[in-house]
Amino acid sequence: MRGRRLAAVPEEARIVDLTQDGRGIARIEGKTVFVADGLPGERVTLQRMVRHRSFDEAALVAVIEPSAERVTPQCPHFGVCGGCALQHLSPVAQLTFKQAQLLTNLARIGGVTPREILPPLGASPWSYRRRARLGVKYVAKKGRVLVGFRERAAPYVADLHECRVLAAPAGELIDPLAALVQSLSIAERVPQIEIAVAENGCALVLRVLASPGREDLERLAEFERERGVRIYLQPGGLDTVAPLSGDAPALRYSLTEFDLELEFLPTDFVQVNAELNARMVTRAVERLQPAPTDTVLDLFCGIGNLTLPAARRAGRVVGIEGDKVLVARARRNAELNRIQNAEFHAADLAAPCADLPWAARRYDRVLIDPPRAGAKEILPLIARCDASCVVYISCHAGSLARDAGILVREHGFSLASVGVMDMFPHTAHVEAMAVFVRQITK
Repeated sequence: MRGRRLAAVPEEARIVDLTQDGRGIARIEGKTVFVADGLPGERVTLQRMVRHRSFDEAALVAVIEPSAERVTPQCPHFGVCGGCALQHLSPVAQLTFKQAQLLTNLARIGGVTPREILPPLGASPWSYRRRARLGVKYVAKKGRVLVGFRERAAPYVADLHECRVLAAPAGELIDPLAALVQSLSIAERVPQIEIAVAENGCALVLRVLASPGREDLERLAEFERERGVRIYLQPGGLDTVAPLSGDAPALRYSLTEFDLELEFLPTDFVQVNAELNARMVTRAVERLQPAPTDTVLDLFCGIGNLTLPAARRAGRVVGIEGDKVLVARARRNAELNRIQNAEFHAADLAAPCADLPWAARRYDRVLIDPPRAGAKEILPLIARCDASCVVYISCHAGSLARDAGILVREHGFSLASVGVMDMFPHTAHVEAMAVFVRQITK
């Protein structure tokens, strides 16, 4: 619903809560007002900017009484760049906020309450992001190319010079990348750059809507050499991504607790936060508790991030993934790590799967790491496979809550435990782990 822009005078109000996207909530004369950068408990001066029928949107003018949890944002671009929403809130308070969002969703949407709340999983809140997609735009009024995330409240590329959340060396490459693109003859035909940082290098995938000329290729190769990065060009779909300088070694990350090293390509899905991912995998396997005699089903398995650690503990693990490219990568990772008790199959998990051979088997335990839409379509299969324990990794609290309600009310499970994981510090994004156990009926 489109609102009406205002030229309102400043007002004072008390912030009483946070929205799911991290904005402060004030109530003025019975109407809800969303205040960017306001924190619960604060008394602020605000200015309403957009009026809607049931709520208004406001800008923060000044903080009169600050929250004890308010901190000074480290990034000079905070407030303009849309990459972060909560840098002004202490990291501990961010986790508290996310846990409250998770429990509220479970209660309101799923109608379920966990028996145990797990301690939040956190990691370093800075230089954590190993995967990112940055916008690129030549802005004629500025006379230069901009590289960065989108602005907070607009579709424009933010005017950045650094990024404190991107993993090294990517966070220091904003200005150099902008200068590189600006030097190309196709500067106005490069709309985005994908970044992938691994333990053995940093890859940059440039989306190119026109073929770079000879001098362009020379400049790209020089940047690659000087910065110690690997450049890939993407003229079309994902199948067109190719390294600039011939063959390039696969990127790698380790899960040292399980003596694993996994390979991936720069456009593959991997969890954004390497440190948090390692802790997540450890907790998932601990909560799954696979025995050497157990068979484990891993749904939405990707490149084997959870499958292969589980294979170190279980008798057999079966990984299912909709992307055939990722299935091939998972098989390759099993071979590289000399794991012989894991198998992988491609299947659309949003479509009926009951007639597929792997779906007809019995499984003792299930791992599931679905996309934001959740796993509603596959829940009946999980119920039929006779598993006693399901560990569900979620990147969307709402879909997790919905699926939790279905597993509990329709399929005989109870929600044993749940906890948030801070995969995306300084954002309102809520990542969680839920553990379901099958209820024993007498």
